Amino acid sequence: MSRYVLRRLLMAVPMLLGISVLLFVLMQKVPGGPMAVYGMNPHMTAADKARLIHAMGLDLPVHLQYFKWLSGAVTGDLGNSLFTGRPVIRMILERVPNTFLLMGVSTVISLVVGIALGVFSAVRPYSKFDYAATTASFLGYSLPTFWFGIMLMMVFAASLHWLPAGGMRPLGAEGWLSSLPYLVLPVTVLSIVSIASWSRFMRSSMLEVMRADFIRTARAKGLAEKVVIGRHALRNALIPVVTVVMMTMPTLFGGAVMTETIFSWPGLGRLFFDSLGKSDYPVMMGILLISSTLVIVFNLLADVLYSMIDPRIALK
Repeated sequence: MSRYVLRRLLMAVPMLLGISVLLFVLMQKVPGGPMAVYGMNPHMTAADKARLIHAMGLDLPVHLQYFKWLSGAVTGDLGNSLFTGRPVIRMILERVPNTFLLMGVSTVISLVVGIALGVFSAVRPYSKFDYAATTASFLGYSLPTFWFGIMLMMVFAASLHWLPAGGMRPLGAEGWLSSLPYLVLPVTVLSIVSIASWSRFMRSSMLEVMRADFIRTARAKGLAEKVVIGRHALRNALIPVVTVVMMTMPTLFGGAVMTETIFSWPGLGRLFFDSLGKSDYPVMMGILLISSTLVIVFNLLADVLYSMIDPRIALK
């Protein structure tokens, strides 16, 4: 397996290079370009603009600008924010723990609830529980994130005053325990969509596995139903679900832009949204590059999990 992982990591290098080229070119083609943020200053003269363009290297050919950015990115230097002047990597690292807290909690809840709902629905197909779970899943998947978040905020924060409307923790407070009341609403919004999706995939996968010959053989041998479902059916049904979950992870840990923005959660999603409004291209480039890297990492992790779940899958 170690050779397979090493080979996949080596293959990731040209993939990341191609993605970085595409992102850099797209950012160059955005209306206004990197100088858009300075165009809002009515006191800026043509001479000031020329000095800024030269200082940021924007007067160089595009390919030289890219190689200059790439050489810095390889060493962890993603440039400085056009709006604040701070190093981009430092701004991102400050937000990563907040995003990991929010996404980690919502992912654990979504996995536990989504898999459980899918298994119970598949074990009792077309029962009242299955119909109720299916209806709830379709409703959860259909709810617009921004609308659902605002509704929760209006009910539980504005009307009932049970939970805070936004932010991460009270002023002056430290530690993740102080963030628990602030986690409830955004975690609920993120979890509902994931639970709805993952439970449906789990149900479909379990139904297919339950009809397999080896399940009938296990039952014919007299194994208890719990053993048949838990040891034989569930383990095989998890393989396609792992693919769906791993493909969703980069989006979650890249920051759910809408959710973090609605609830003023200071994570990567909120940072990307703010940077987009300010045309802060170095920050957007840094976040997009990290999100692209996570896609490749979680793809590799999915392959490794396949071999752990099903020993028949050998990674060579």
